[in-house]
Amino acid sequence: MNLQKVNFNNKEGQKLIGRLEFPADRQAHNFALFAHCFTCTKNLSAVKNISKALTANGFAVLRFDFTGLGESDGDFADTNFSGNVNDLIAAANFLKENYEAPSLIIGHSLGGAAVLFAAAEIESINAVATIGAPSNPKHVNHLFKSGLEEIKAKGEAVVNLSGRDFKIKKQFVDDLESKSLPETAKSLRKPLLIMHSPQDETVGIKNAEEIYGAAHHPKSFVSLNGADHLLFDKKDSIYVGEVISGWAKRYLTINARVDSKLKSKHQVIASLDNDDGFSTQLKVGNHYMLADEPISFGGNDYGPSPYELVSAGLSACTVMTIQMYAKRKGWLIDNVEVHTSYSKMHIEDCENCESTNAKIDTFHREIKLNGDLDENQKQKLLQIADKCPVHKTLHSDTQVISALVD
Repeated sequence: MNLQKVNFNNKEGQKLIGRLEFPADRQAHNFALFAHCFTCTKNLSAVKNISKALTANGFAVLRFDFTGLGESDGDFADTNFSGNVNDLIAAANFLKENYEAPSLIIGHSLGGAAVLFAAAEIESINAVATIGAPSNPKHVNHLFKSGLEEIKAKGEAVVNLSGRDFKIKKQFVDDLESKSLPETAKSLRKPLLIMHSPQDETVGIKNAEEIYGAAHHPKSFVSLNGADHLLFDKKDSIYVGEVISGWAKRYLTINARVDSKLKSKHQVIASLDNDDGFSTQLKVGNHYMLADEPISFGGNDYGPSPYELVSAGLSACTVMTIQMYAKRKGWLIDNVEVHTSYSKMHIEDCENCESTNAKIDTFHREIKLNGDLDENQKQKLLQIADKCPVHKTLHSDTQVISALVD
């Protein structure tokens, strides 16, 4: 796990504290922003479990404490729902300026309502997921119970939520009552995943129905049958993270996190910064990817090694050449597999070698043909494999012309 403590300022200049978690074995293909539930913090077990499931699937996840909660600055009594939305926008700006703009936003409970409002303001968001979200933010009023009358009469009251005392001011209640989530969901026009438990006693399942009815397609609903509102059962929260990961990939660009600004008149460009070890950004034709070295060689293993890329080119060219020849001949091959590996081997029977320790670059290639072929056809296809363009290039006199450019 690669976990970083981060901080950024909200709209009022107060410091908000968060945790940015990266995948353990690769670079992130997308950044996600997580909004916790009402009066919760970034360290709620469900939030952490969902984040871990997302990072295991290649996402980087920022979870942070809203103003006045957890480690973040500010007084919770002076906040409101609109402030939570502004905090999310500030978090998205932080990611955009320092890492990569978030493409996925996730919210739990009242945080789910907040992400629907925030997603409309954050241009980079391409997918939205809510978990146990209310169809109207003012649903939290019932949590105040007898304190609601005191809040309206005196302007504030201390209420107990989940065993903790919080001072709630009238401006918080007024702000909640001014928000119309169905209207926001209707105008959002971004892919939406709604997850809710039929047994949720805090935010009833009817809320999910109302959000779903208001939103436009593409929209999806997943029942969290048997789960409680706070997803205290670890299996439930991990399931939520896995489902969000799989669903979001349908709407997001899933590439290695590579600088899309790489430009070149050549077919391939490789770029490596001083502090990136061996993790090299590549633009290959119109495709972005990473090259790296194995961990045993001091790399991060975020992508194939240079020689693995060469072997990949040979394997790909071989299967294409075999299938092309077979189709021309009218031979049906259901599938061709080419297994290739690279090594250096001692030269045998080398008459002109100056050293008995001389080695030669060697590609071991095994070809599997699945089809109704006789032995003569198979032997002919083995010969054709040696005629694939990449194979011929590797056997030809090749030159690399290098020049420095500005």
